[in-house]
Amino acid sequence: MPRILVTGGGGQVGRELALRDGLAGLQVTAEPRTGLDVTDAASVRRALDRHRPEVVINSAAYTAVDRAETDRDAAFAVNESGAAILARECAGHGIALIHLSTDYVFDGSGSRPYLESDPPNPVGVYGRSKLAGERAVADLLERHVVMRTSWVYAAHGANFVRTMLRLAGERDVLQVVDDQHGAPTWAGDIAAASLCIAGRIIDQEFTDWGTFHYTARGRTSWHGLAQAIVERAATVTGRRPRVDPVPTSAWPTAARRPANSSLDCGRIDRLVGPERPQWTASLSRVLDGLLEQGSVEGDSLR
Repeated sequence: MPRILVTGGGGQVGRELALRDGLAGLQVTAEPRTGLDVTDAASVRRALDRHRPEVVINSAAYTAVDRAETDRDAAFAVNESGAAILARECAGHGIALIHLSTDYVFDGSGSRPYLESDPPNPVGVYGRSKLAGERAVADLLERHVVMRTSWVYAAHGANFVRTMLRLAGERDVLQVVDDQHGAPTWAGDIAAASLCIAGRIIDQEFTDWGTFHYTARGRTSWHGLAQAIVERAATVTGRRPRVDPVPTSAWPTAARRPANSSLDCGRIDRLVGPERPQWTASLSRVLDGLLEQGSVEGDSLR
């Protein structure tokens, strides 16, 4: 069975990839940082020699957007240096690499969805570190795919969906930013798309290396996403807090967020498939599971 090695196995996408071990005839091994530290060349080399994968999916990342503003070295160590080490070792072993990246490589000032060919202009440390990682991968490894995504969430880990679901059970009024727009994207859909690309690479049906955008279909604001979460939760919990829209200026943060996080996914639609799901469909799937479980990390939702 063809072998896929995943870095960042403890993260949202890494855990979703691990859940897909054996699907589509692919053996997926997701290593946490304790087993594969992308900032340590020897650790990467040992993992590649031990698992002998045909494709590596790099989901390891420093994602603390605000903390990165004062923790620049740590962000660049993982997002740039780690990506470079991984790409260099993959090149030496003859292994293809799928490297996950972010909408934060753009400044968000555009009025239309961003194309892969649009010039990046990150406005914060996190975005700059991820862009540096993209460029390192492209410079060091021919057989690479950079896959940018946005607004990632899952039924596990720290993310907006889980936070809003918990707050909806605790508060009568929520205030949520309504002037930032993008596509909420389930980590499970990112995992499925990554494995689809990996399978085609292994079958030698994929040779269009470079950068792709992948998000769920559709677009909303953080306020619109919060409202959808509250409405779905209310059908189970009976609680329906008011969700008030507020401007970004009402919630100042250390790092500036892109106002427009929309990514044009036409290239991946044409070359890869399968059809990307609507953000509302994937959100409902995740919320149904969390609501059936009845808690978010021990806090009752009822």
